[in-house]
Amino acid sequence: MSHASDPEVRRGLKQAQCHLASILTMLTENRPCTELAQQLQAVVSTIKTLKRALIHDHMEHCIADAAGQGAVSAEQALREFKTLTKYF
Repeated sequence: MSHASDPEVRRGLKQAQCHLASILTMLTENRPCTELAQQLQAVVSTIKTLKRALIHDHMEHCIADAAGQGAVSAEQALREFKTLTKYF
C-alpha cells in the first residue's frame, strides 16, 4: 500500500541508514561514548518522526477514507486504529 508520506519516509530512512554507518565508523575510531550516544539519539529521533508520519498518513488516508467510502465497517476501522496505537 502506498502512502503520501512514502517519499519522505524513504528519504529519512536512507539518511538514518547513512547516519548509522557513520556511527559505526565512530565506534571503530573509539570516539567518546557521549558522542556515540548523541548520534544514536539523533537516529532514534529521526526514526520516531518518520514512524509517526507514516502512521498518521495511514490513519488519515487509509483507515478514514476506507471507512468513509464504506469499504470497511466502522468496527474494522476501529480495529485497525487500535492495532496502530500499539506502535506509538
